[in-house]
Amino acid sequence: MKDRIFEAYQLNDIILKNRIVMAPMTRSRAANEGKVPTEELQGEYYAQRASAGLIITEGSQVSEEAVGYVNTPGIHTKKQVEGWKKVVNKVHNANGKIYIQLWHVGRMSHPDFHNGELPLAPSALNPNAQSYTPDGFKDTVTPKEMTTEDIKRTIQDFKKAGKNAMEAGFDGIEIHSSNGYLFHQFFNATSNKRTDEYGGSIENRARFFFEVLDAVKEVVPEEKIGARFNPSLHGMFGITMDEETIPTFEYIIKKLNDYNLSYIHLSEPFTDVSEVPFAVTNIAKHFRPLYDGTLMINSGFTYETGNEVIFNGQADLVSYGKPFISNPDLVDRFIYNVPLTDWDNDTFYTPGKEGYTDYPVETDQLKVNL
Repeated sequence: MKDRIFEAYQLNDIILKNRIVMAPMTRSRAANEGKVPTEELQGEYYAQRASAGLIITEGSQVSEEAVGYVNTPGIHTKKQVEGWKKVVNKVHNANGKIYIQLWHVGRMSHPDFHNGELPLAPSALNPNAQSYTPDGFKDTVTPKEMTTEDIKRTIQDFKKAGKNAMEAGFDGIEIHSSNGYLFHQFFNATSNKRTDEYGGSIENRARFFFEVLDAVKEVVPEEKIGARFNPSLHGMFGITMDEETIPTFEYIIKKLNDYNLSYIHLSEPFTDVSEVPFAVTNIAKHFRPLYDGTLMINSGFTYETGNEVIFNGQADLVSYGKPFISNPDLVDRFIYNVPLTDWDNDTFYTPGKEGYTDYPVETDQLKVNL
């Protein structure tokens, strides 16, 4: 089998040096006042991994209302934009390409983040999950159902965040429409019980996402916008599938053919859904025929399976998460068949450099010797 995964790829207006993408991953390292990324920490972390064809940053809040996890960065204040500029410059100086993921967690939050106020959601339904607060994990609460005014304000928050991302110099943005967060809550009939134009039918439940997309593309070129979805998420982040789940994502992904997006980013199931009657167990195979643009696939891929899904034409790009945490030189390890370093779960979300920028690079000497 030809190693397609190492081929360069034309992603609209930019050329990726390979088809290996660093997936967005929350790392909770913005442990300073204002949740500002820094050149010394986030800049070093992402620059170390700039051999990826594309880096997608951790989810970054579009507003204070969007926060749901401790020490996560934002993209809604001047200081945050200035911090991200330094990160982007460091990645570009390392010959990397980097998108930022725009994030609103919706009901996957806690009043501790909102001065005692309830988090926002499409409907007042508790996801019965947990939020990672400054005092540790706490049970979620019943959120506030968003008013039309809340929805319109949130649309403008995403638009402003997109504008800020361009000011910071990012190569593009990814709208986080996945993993049980705000957009996913609108898509899902078990979390969206609205009776207005944002609830009920599939078209109505997708309306908020497309209104955000239409607003964002006013300040970010369409070819620099990606979107992430998790069609077979079930039993995690408060999401339960039903008979309309897959048809909803089919509608959304087909409709995205009307846009000139950078890509859509899909996740294979996070858990075993073989016994879930409404689930699709092979997301890439199912959705590839429905979308004409660039399709990126994620979740659990090895070098071999990532290369295979590209070779078979079911995806154009493959994103890797945890392997990039502990292998900053992941691309070169794939090239030179160097064993991967295991990641340390205990340092995924802890402050500082440990488990973040101190993982070893094992392939530099190999490249020197060739």
